[in-house]
Amino acid sequence: SFLSTDYPPIEMAEAAVAEKNLGNEAYKKKDFVTAHAHYDKAIELDPANATFHSNKAAAYFEESKLDECIAACEKAVEIGREHRADYTVIAKALARAGNAELKRGNLKPALNWFQRSLSEFRDPELVKKAKSLENQIKEEELKSYINPELAEQEKQKGNDLFKVIINGFSLQKGDFPGAMKHYNEAVKRHPDNAILYSNRAACLTKLMDFQRALDDCEKCIKIDPKFIKAYIRKGAVLTAMKEWGKAQATYETALSIDPSNAEARDGVRLCMSSNDEKPEAARERALADPEIQEILRDPGMRLILEQMSNDPGALREHLQNPEIAKKIMKLKEAGIVQIR
Repeated sequence: SFLSTDYPPIEMAEAAVAEKNLGNEAYKKKDFVTAHAHYDKAIELDPANATFHSNKAAAYFEESKLDECIAACEKAVEIGREHRADYTVIAKALARAGNAELKRGNLKPALNWFQRSLSEFRDPELVKKAKSLENQIKEEELKSYINPELAEQEKQKGNDLFKVIINGFSLQKGDFPGAMKHYNEAVKRHPDNAILYSNRAACLTKLMDFQRALDDCEKCIKIDPKFIKAYIRKGAVLTAMKEWGKAQATYETALSIDPSNAEARDGVRLCMSSNDEKPEAARERALADPEIQEILRDPGMRLILEQMSNDPGALREHLQNPEIAKKIMKLKEAGIVQIR
């Protein structure tokens, strides 16, 4: 065996590297006992080399001795900083500690190690890994927060603030900002519940936050495309915005789901009587919409529109495709195409 006192400094360093290389060969063969023996000799010969401690950490990692792995990584970082090792050596040790925490399922500590590593050296692969882990942590936090029972309780609290009961009659003159807080919490607790978005949209409408109300209506419709109230509320928002064409198209969609719906019928009549915009002006305004422009520039959509003009029966077939149907309905709302 080598003894650190038997060699001049340069030869000791060379002997240490030789021991490290023997350790690496044993590591590749998964002979970790032998690998540790050589790494320990390398450390004895050159205690200022952080890489040897990092190599021991790698062996501990493969043995699933994760506490020992992290301790060796910390020692590698300590030695590396003390002797001004290359930043990539320190970054590698920090990342390895993160992998050890990740291996035992400790996501947040793992991310902390990765972020410390990236502060030393921006390894592109570790950047991706850290971002993926960050997203995973957020998703798990959201999932752990989901509780349909608590969501229902928050919804009811929001409903109670949204309306005031006087002599047994419900009046919509409530505390809308207060109701919003409970609706927001309800959505966080049960994000797949269409009714919650519908209720929040009604509250946002009262607060005259029309764009966010529209967003909630769209989320509601995406979750439950047959939910009539979402279309009625969307129509009401668009009516408040004096978007008569879009509002009418929305109410007509509601009628296609339930032809007997009185609110949808009244909505259509209101839009038809209130819309005094000339068709030419409405079309010109619609054509200035970037989303409309993008749809009309699509060669596939142009072909579909041509087919529809030549064969009205083609519409039914194209509406079977959700993406195409969405674009066609957008053009209908804008008054670009007519559907009867």
